[in-house]
Order: sequence, then C-alpha cells, then structure tokens
Amino acid sequence: MTRTGVNHPIFARFYACISQALERGGLAERREALLAGLSGKVIEVGAGNGLTFAHYPPTVARVLAVEPEPRLRRLAQENARRALVPVEVVGGLADRLPAEDASFDAAVVSLVLCSLPDQASALRELRRVLRPGGELRFLEHVRADSPGMIRLQRLLDATVWPRLFGGCHTARDTVTAIGQAGFTIERLERFLLPEIRTPLSFLILGTARR
Repeated sequence: MTRTGVNHPIFARFYACISQALERGGLAERREALLAGLSGKVIEVGAGNGLTFAHYPPTVARVLAVEPEPRLRRLAQENARRALVPVEVVGGLADRLPAEDASFDAAVVSLVLCSLPDQASALRELRRVLRPGGELRFLEHVRADSPGMIRLQRLLDATVWPRLFGGCHTARDTVTAIGQAGFTIERLERFLLPEIRTPLSFLILGTARR
C-alpha cells in the first residue's frame, strides 16, 4: 500500500495554536507578499491548517492543497470553505504528489521544506507538476548567516528539535537546494521573524522559475 500521510498529533495541536500567534506577529503580511500576483492553477504543498488560503488573490482559478497530517488537514478543509478562491484539500506526500506532469501554473510552499524527510526529492516533484515556465513561490525557514548560529542549529537538528516539531530542521540550505533541483531563482528576500537572532528566526521569501 502506498503511504499518503504522516501522523504528528502533538505537533499538529501545537502548530494549530502557535500559527495564529505567528500570523499576528508578521507572518500574515509575508503570506500576502508570497502570493501576490499569482494566477491560474496552483498546487500548495504542506498546506498545514490552511492559513495561506485567505491570502490567495482572485486571479487564482483553483488551488489543490496537499497536506499529509490528518488533524491539520481537517483544519485546512475548514479554512478552505472560507477562502475566496476554490480550494481542494487532499492527503498526499511531497515526494509523490497526486498530480499530472506539467499540470499547474504555480506551486507554493510555506514553512514546509524544512520538515521534509527528502527535500531534494520533493523539489524535483514540485518541478515535475509545474508547466514549463511555471513559478515556485516559497516562504521557508532556513540556515542562519553566521558559523556560530549554524552550529547551534545543527545541534538542535541532531537532538530534540525534529522529534518535537514534526521533522523540522533549522539548518537546511534551502536556497541552494532549490537551484540544484533545476529552478532559477528570480526573487529572494531574507529576513528575521521575530526580528531577533535565534536559531529559529531565519526565513526566506521568494520566487523561482521552472
């Protein structure tokens, strides 16, 4: 039987609570920037509890939202009913997306590439389902900008952090991974959220092209 989901019940409950605080703390504005100008058919991978859905512009014709965790998926389905664009929420894994080749105009990932068991495989799968010239929009938790902070991130990644937080790894070089998967990065912004230097504060926002 093909596996189509993951089960992180403690993390799912925690994330459902903390994500609301993150939205109020500045993440909502970043989601607006992430999705601005999108149009056509979009696949969102790792949709979580669906907080991104409220930010899709009306130029988007359809969103296929893939979320493997059952508790988060149920919350996403509730948020999908309130969205201003059609959103279908389905189960599935990032490295085996339930979509045909070249079937989407854009793909969206938000705080998910840090947690995937095989980031490279997932990025190749995202490229597969995008049409030639399609966009990858990303808002991701990434490696820090100093050796000392990177050492601290790696220590967290090697011990308790992934086990407690749904597989999250704080020290991934996601920008390099996106390029290695065959995407061309067109826009990239680095920022801190919250605006203090901690192992968890380093984020990127950008667009890459298939």
